[in-house]
Amino acid sequence: MVGIIGMSNSIELKIEHNIAYIALNRPEVFNSFNREMALRLQSILDDCEANDAVRAIVLTGNGKAFCAGQDLKEVTSPELNPGFKKILEEHYNPIILRIRNIEKPIIGAVNGVAAGAGANIALACDVVVANENANFIQAFSLIGLIPDSAGSFFLPRLVGFQKASALAMLGDKVGAKEAERLGMIYKYVPSDEFEETINKLALKMANMPTKALGLIKKTFNQSLSNNLETQLELESKHQIEAAGTNDYAEGVNAFIEKRKPNFKGR
Repeated sequence: MVGIIGMSNSIELKIEHNIAYIALNRPEVFNSFNREMALRLQSILDDCEANDAVRAIVLTGNGKAFCAGQDLKEVTSPELNPGFKKILEEHYNPIILRIRNIEKPIIGAVNGVAAGAGANIALACDVVVANENANFIQAFSLIGLIPDSAGSFFLPRLVGFQKASALAMLGDKVGAKEAERLGMIYKYVPSDEFEETINKLALKMANMPTKALGLIKKTFNQSLSNNLETQLELESKHQIEAAGTNDYAEGVNAFIEKRKPNFKGR
């Protein structure tokens, strides 16, 4: 999707127009995760969080797939297998927590199949846009496992308990159009419009009041476990914080002056 300014063997990174484009880059294995790629993604997300020049993040995959989940060759290799405890606690769980806790919008640009942990990493993003040919598969049960990478957390909240239970148990393939209908993703777009749609959306979000977007993310995260009274208190706290930003002042002034606001993310 984008040119390269930084890379490892497994991930490509480009930063332009205040957008960090992160592309999983193991297309020969459908961008399935090994330990190196999982740790590298965490490092890149940390860098994006700390970099004030990055105001929006796009996570996608190179080749035909977004991500096929765990590289099974790694877990079946006596020499390479880290073990499931390490894979979950050091690979996938930290990735999901970073995606949810970075106070910048993250767009999941699902260019192809998203299976297993790959599907759930996509669903953890703030806004998910899928190529019309993409599919989402909770493939875990097909090899005798359960959903991980927060699949058991997000999927029931996105599509409802009954549908999520069926998808997790049966391992059904969900096409992009059906994923949008179910509320699993924001939207799907035709293949020939996918890259342009992602770029326009990322640019729009990078030029929005990103402090407020980060606070929206924090507020929604905590809504998943708060009761009504606690959530109302949290809304008040975060609204007061948002009202103290330069972007709020700019937004109000631009509205009064009938001009386009120039948000800086401060």
